[in-house]
Amino acid sequence: MLGARGAALARGLQVLTHSWRRDSRALALARGVGAPRAGHWQPSAGPGPRRRRLSLSAAAVVNSAPRPLQPYLRLMRLDKPIGTWLLYLPCTWSIGLAAEPGCFPDWYMLSLFGTGAVLMRGAGCTINDMWDRDYDKKVIRTASRPIASGDISIFRSFIFLGGQLTLALGVLLCLNYYSIALGAASLLLVITYPLMKRITYWPQLALGLTFNWGALLGWSAVKGSCDPSVCLPLYFSGIMWTLIYDTIYAHQDKRDDALIGLKSTALRFRENTKQWLSGFGVAMLGALSLVGVNSGQTAPYYTALAAVGAHLAHQIYTLDIHRPEDCWDKFTSNRTLGLIVLLGIILGNLWKEKKTDEAKKSIDSKIEN
Repeated sequence: MLGARGAALARGLQVLTHSWRRDSRALALARGVGAPRAGHWQPSAGPGPRRRRLSLSAAAVVNSAPRPLQPYLRLMRLDKPIGTWLLYLPCTWSIGLAAEPGCFPDWYMLSLFGTGAVLMRGAGCTINDMWDRDYDKKVIRTASRPIASGDISIFRSFIFLGGQLTLALGVLLCLNYYSIALGAASLLLVITYPLMKRITYWPQLALGLTFNWGALLGWSAVKGSCDPSVCLPLYFSGIMWTLIYDTIYAHQDKRDDALIGLKSTALRFRENTKQWLSGFGVAMLGALSLVGVNSGQTAPYYTALAAVGAHLAHQIYTLDIHRPEDCWDKFTSNRTLGLIVLLGIILGNLWKEKKTDEAKKSIDSKIEN
């Protein structure tokens, strides 16, 4: 009796196990064929009306785009907007400094430069990936880029680059003649800076010269020409900032770069990286202080600079150059740093009106007396 029951129980378990395995394979097949990817609308579990959740992250938006467009959006790095922010923020600093006392920055200029930053960052990434396609295949982090992986051919990338530059030219033509000439002058930097990692251990300096051109262009777009006493130290401060964040970024790939023969400040500085970054940070803060003096900035601006100094100190002190994930986190935190500078410029400019009103009241009271 017990033997018969045991045999029946064993057969039951065998049937149950076979059924579970079959359902698991069906579920795995369903996931492979029809399961939504990250960023797609997904129905909620349970009874009742079907609900959908939407992720608004940049990567999710790119993943939700039509499949033929996704490689081109990734080529522009629209799924990683931090680079666009780092290109755009020096433009906003310059536009904010050029505003009249007591006024907000020109919103039209901010939107125009924002559009230009997306297009030019995309064009720069396209040029970079075209130059580096053979190197990207050898680096784990970059092997999946659209050109390196074969998702986009060189011919199509040329056409796409032409489209981006044409649209960027349309944005540039909305500015005054001085700014059009100044903006066109940066094209040589955009084309050549991806090559610098083959030539020098200072490609981050070339990137700084390129990425901070907006510090000159923003002021000229508002004022009609550059004021060297403001624009040049602002440009220099941006270059120092780029040397900080892009050196941190370069530490992610230093092993692969060394193996394939590419150069960077990460390989140049090695274990002395924090000392170099500290020097760049001091130079950046000194240049921004000079900008404040020459543009008549007020207390909120210098308060923001103090916050920037604290941010830089924490960023550099806690940096672990041997952990790529920490390098990425520190790199992306520079968007916050740039926004702090912008906030300081805006509030400092608005504070000018308050000081002017107080001075007028004091003069008027003296006249009455």
